[in-house]
Amino acid sequence: MIVRGAVLREMGLPKPYGESRPLRIEEVELAPPGPGELLVRIRAAGLCHSDLSVIDGSRPRVMPMLLGHEATGEVVQSEAPGFTVGDAVAFAFVPACGECGPCAEGRAALCEPGAAANTAGTLLSGVRRLDGVHHHLGVSGFADHAVVSARSAVKIDPALPPEIAALFGCAVMTGVGAVVNTAQVRAGRSAAVFGLGGVGLSALLGAVLVGAHPIVAVDVVPEKLELARSLGATHTVPAGSDAVEAIREATAGGADYAFETVGSGNVLEQAYAATRRGGTTVTVGLPHPSQSFSVPAVSLVAEERTVKGSYLGSAIPSRDIPRYIALYQAGRLPVDRLLTATVGLDNLNAAFDTLAAGTAIRQVLLL
Repeated sequence: MIVRGAVLREMGLPKPYGESRPLRIEEVELAPPGPGELLVRIRAAGLCHSDLSVIDGSRPRVMPMLLGHEATGEVVQSEAPGFTVGDAVAFAFVPACGECGPCAEGRAALCEPGAAANTAGTLLSGVRRLDGVHHHLGVSGFADHAVVSARSAVKIDPALPPEIAALFGCAVMTGVGAVVNTAQVRAGRSAAVFGLGGVGLSALLGAVLVGAHPIVAVDVVPEKLELARSLGATHTVPAGSDAVEAIREATAGGADYAFETVGSGNVLEQAYAATRRGGTTVTVGLPHPSQSFSVPAVSLVAEERTVKGSYLGSAIPSRDIPRYIALYQAGRLPVDRLLTATVGLDNLNAAFDTLAAGTAIRQVLLL
């Protein structure tokens, strides 16, 4: 079949993207699903910094590529057990094979065949169903239809609005998961969140959910700080050189947990410095591969500090996505507050200008 979608053929084109138009709306031939795969009618797809980092070249991928990884849709053809036509699904951006070492240990985010497929721009099986175009993280959700591995899909409540359902595949699973799964924050422990995009605010929602206190939110955009306070942050701090001291003051000496969601080595150093003795720093952002960070080595031992990475929120998507949706439906996880705007395919480049400017939380493409 022929699908209409947003194809990136060259990374690193200059901003504004509304003028350079790195994403070209093209018709691409999509082969039918093979064994263990699904054909899905895409309903909505979120615009994420992980997409932007491919567009600007800071997260290099094989080209050309049909972007979009945070998406939801309806199954229209199933070649996989457990899925039938009409099922509503959300996608995880790491397909978990269920058989490799990390999968056997319950660490689906680190699936080795899944990581290899994502690097190669294929589905989990190693094939491409898009003619002459690579898949983005096994999804390629910026199109009206996608073929995906069933290992990338999670059945969800069909009553959930698509523009909300899409957010659970990346922003919510990553941010909330960093708090619940990676850090395992306990009630009454203090937390600081650096960066208030979709993932950062999801981490803040996760901290509120588990009863962290106090909760300090850090960003350069005043409107995001205001939103963070309305979502449960007890303190808000403008990003900059004074942020670390402000967090230490708000948390009586340093946060028990600090979450870095910006994708910056410098911000990661600040997050580490903002934790107390015995504190844990969790990094979620994806910096350019050339970036590094440094910490006083002795502090890791003498102060028993911990630095942890969190990918996909250390989630098991088939377990966590339905849980987080249920919490949203129960009023415990107000994910809808993260939705800034909905856009169409023809406005996608300009929407990425808005994302790059830091003025949006989550824009969602409706298809």
